[in-house]
Amino acid sequence: MRAFQVSRAGEPAELADRPVPAPGPGEVRLQIEACGLNFADLLMEQGKYQDTPEAPFTLGMEVAGVVDALGPDTDGPAPGTRVAVFGGQGGLAEMGCFPANRAVPLPDGMSAVDAAAFQIAYGTSHVALHHRAQMQAGETLLVLGAAGGVGLTAVEVGKLMGATVIACARGADKLEIAAQAGADHLIDAKTDDIRVRVKDLGGADVVYDPVGGEQWQAAFRACKPEARLLPIGFASGEVPQIPANHLMVKNLSVLGVYWGGYLKFRPEVVTDSIRTLMGWYAEGRLKPHVSHVLPLDQAREGLELLRARKSTGKVVITP
Repeated sequence: MRAFQVSRAGEPAELADRPVPAPGPGEVRLQIEACGLNFADLLMEQGKYQDTPEAPFTLGMEVAGVVDALGPDTDGPAPGTRVAVFGGQGGLAEMGCFPANRAVPLPDGMSAVDAAAFQIAYGTSHVALHHRAQMQAGETLLVLGAAGGVGLTAVEVGKLMGATVIACARGADKLEIAAQAGADHLIDAKTDDIRVRVKDLGGADVVYDPVGGEQWQAAFRACKPEARLLPIGFASGEVPQIPANHLMVKNLSVLGVYWGGYLKFRPEVVTDSIRTLMGWYAEGRLKPHVSHVLPLDQAREGLELLRARKSTGKVVITP
């Protein structure tokens, strides 16, 4: 089988021929139909992600496919079942083995592409806004990077939770996508003063930030008293420093969010969230936005789309 693999730590991944793996105890083997790309794949390739596996390993954190086999003494979805799995690695391949207890059967009518674009992006936004920030209907949510993989889902989820959503993205085309997802107000990060615009709109109760850098600083200064700030990632490449004295002045809270971390110490947070989100999808209330669908031999091009911020929503690879 083919796999997009990091052979040595810190070196670029390459397409390679590998033996078809055998599932171990507690694992399912999938015939992989689609794999969603994430910014974390870029960091993992560079050895900079907090959960980077030891080389050699195959990139690809979230997949959808058909169960092909179960490992010894494993209870899991029966062969032939269509599932989505967050595996953390191994998705950019034609076959892969993943934890059986993470395999989520897909609702009728959910495509493999939608399923591969679903779990991390929507799960991160729902856990961040519902579980961490405990956002309430009527509050104002500022979403930075609002046309990106996770940012766009925060716009959708925020609207479903009853928030007034301010979407910040670079350029009119990306802002139009955020508007279609339900944003109430639009800020162009290329031309607008984020701090001034948000304050003119009354300030933010919750800030959802996958960008970091200067945009974080501007949003930080546009918060209402008792606002909650959610650092999701640092696509700008700059991890912001947080002045504790400013937190005190406005009684602000900064709440770190790492969706995958809950699988290690409170997996019910993730499973309950996915159940809610799958229900919303089945009701037609969520629709993943996928800007590019590429074959496995174009996985490098897919990652470069993320690096250059030329994609909107998700990029999905179809082995």
